[in-house]
Amino acid sequence: MATPRDIDSLLKQWPFQPGEVNARLIRARNGREVLQMRVDMGVLQMETDLRPDGQRPNGAETYYDYLVGEVIREGDGFRLSKEQCAEADREFVQYYHRRLCWLSLRDYQRAARDADHSLAFMDFVRSHSPDEEWTLSHEQYRPFVLFHRVQAGALAALEEGGPEAAIREINAGLERFRELFVRYDAEEQYADDELVRRLHEMRESVRRRFEIGPTLDEQLAEAVRSENYELAAKIRDRIRNGESTGAAGTAAPRASSDAAGAEPPIG
Repeated sequence: MATPRDIDSLLKQWPFQPGEVNARLIRARNGREVLQMRVDMGVLQMETDLRPDGQRPNGAETYYDYLVGEVIREGDGFRLSKEQCAEADREFVQYYHRRLCWLSLRDYQRAARDADHSLAFMDFVRSHSPDEEWTLSHEQYRPFVLFHRVQAGALAALEEGGPEAAIREINAGLERFRELFVRYDAEEQYADDELVRRLHEMRESVRRRFEIGPTLDEQLAEAVRSENYELAAKIRDRIRNGESTGAAGTAAPRASSDAAGAEPPIG
């Protein structure tokens, strides 16, 4: 029988830093890449693909995929049981931890991917929740997950497509936020919401850093709002021709540590 071993040496070599997301990618003994997160009094180790704990619930890639299969088998009247709610929460927490790590490591594509999984799973549990109370207990975290998705998507776009692509991602995310507030009859609170304000600040930070004004997409939207259809047609032609407003600078801003740690551990 193998003798249990402590992890004293690991904890000493990698001190916990309160107030920060402590994450790293390492190679396991079999050569696969794993993600580690240093937490108070321990370390979490996660797989980099599919479900973070590496399990295949009932043979499915994730518990979300398994539940989608249950709906296909049972029909749209399917409702989550108490045990299924608990298992769904386990997966939400796992993806939450891994998303924080990707943001800390500036791997924005994988952070966006994990946020997309959580948002899709939240849509699912909203549709198949056993009761309204359980639904609202999860929906309250949707803005945090959405904020991470917009932040990660914008920073990935900045690295790959430049500042206009980043601004486009932020604007699309702000529209998703507006739709969320409308859904819950709280549109009057949209402009004063902290996460919305932070996305506006992020967008203006990109403008300042790269010295660009309104993007062609924004100019087109304004032309349509003001019913200047001749101008709108000209801007559409410029967009089709692949023009841009022009930008200076190259460095992508880092995701803020407070943004990465803002969300409670569900979702």
